Amino acid sequence: MTPVPVALGPHADPALEDAIVRGGGHCAPIEEARALIWNAGPDRFPATLPESVRWVQLFSAGVEEWFSAGIIARHPEVEWTSAAGAFAATVAEHSLALLLAGVRSLPDQITATTWRQQEFFGRVGTLRGARVGILGAGGIGRALVPMLTAVGASVVAVNRSGTPVPGAEVTLPADRTGEMWDRIDHVVIAAPATEDTRHLVGATELDKLGPRSWVINVARGSLVDTDALVTALRDGTIGGAGLDVTDPEPLPEGHPLWSLPNAIITPHCSNPPAVRPQAYADHVATNVTRFVAGEPLVARIDAGAGY
Repeated sequence: MTPVPVALGPHADPALEDAIVRGGGHCAPIEEARALIWNAGPDRFPATLPESVRWVQLFSAGVEEWFSAGIIARHPEVEWTSAAGAFAATVAEHSLALLLAGVRSLPDQITATTWRQQEFFGRVGTLRGARVGILGAGGIGRALVPMLTAVGASVVAVNRSGTPVPGAEVTLPADRTGEMWDRIDHVVIAAPATEDTRHLVGATELDKLGPRSWVINVARGSLVDTDALVTALRDGTIGGAGLDVTDPEPLPEGHPLWSLPNAIITPHCSNPPAVRPQAYADHVATNVTRFVAGEPLVARIDAGAGY
């Protein structure tokens, strides 16, 4: 079989060049290519694409800036894929770390300078027997489910279609998200950022949780109403929040979240740079293989849904 011509841009990258070859393609100029593997943001994307290009692979899992720039809408004849799922395992690991840290009151214990055993005995919890909601059970959520069940938690998953998520006790479609809140002890937010998901978690949802509940956000800051979250944290409506993403982001100095003892903030580092190149290269190799074989691509972008 003749290797399929695939362009890579705008940066040369030996790992991605190898991924293209592994998948059954060969690196070619964009004028000759049937596909384009892109490894930069939308600001450097070509104004036009050759008619021969039928598929574009983007390097990020979140693609809201590509929609904002109008690039995907400008090329409706092209199939677009994101890197959704490529970094799922490391983001899921970070989610579990934030949740365990909160439930087990680790931040306060790490900073303690006196032996306060009796105080912490009353505050340290466990995930064993807890029910965790995963709001947006795509790649990250599916990677997180076995991590949670391994420590004895059960999962209520929410995804767009309601298609059962392996390992979840219950899977709900997005239009039944409201049914999740009364069933769970904690929630991990991993849904895409769209107009429909802005402030998906606000005062109403937070009020349905409990004073030992933790809210973990590894998606985008816009999914959570920050003012409502600050109020819930201050009032003890919920136990705490573990946030790898915030709104605004970066979180400015002096913001109330920095001073709240029940808020854990990490600087959008759940997908550390050290693991990205190989994970993206493997994702590219998988999709090139599928493209060459005429099979459905992984992480296809739905222009109507916005992700």
